[in-house]
Amino acid sequence: MNIRIDPDSAMPIYLQVVNAIKHQVAAGLLAPGQQLPTVRQLATELRVNPNTIARAYDMLDTDRVITTQQGRGTYVREQPDQEQLLRSRQEQLLAMMDGIVGKALSMGYSAQEVREAFEAQLAHWTKLPHA
Repeated sequence: MNIRIDPDSAMPIYLQVVNAIKHQVAAGLLAPGQQLPTVRQLATELRVNPNTIARAYDMLDTDRVITTQQGRGTYVREQPDQEQLLRSRQEQLLAMMDGIVGKALSMGYSAQEVREAFEAQLAHWTKLPHA
């Protein structure tokens, strides 16, 4: 599982973990029934407190994205709530855009300048092999 944490982000680490897992499930990178690392394993990998991962897993369980089976492990639900996952994925994208656009506008760039820069970067990135 590939999760990157930004310790300097205003978003709490447990929410970063929640969003990353929801994104990976929605994108098909984590398949239904796939086992997730234990709380301790993921905490060690990300170098965070195990309570942080436990909180993230609890939230994901409440949102019906994962299921924890006592003594067996934690798994992506066979039928995750796809509508909720897609909504969460869209909210995450909008939050990223909000940060960038807000910063650019606060620095005095016009909406047109931001739009043109965005379009140029999008064109550049879609030409790359991984896009």
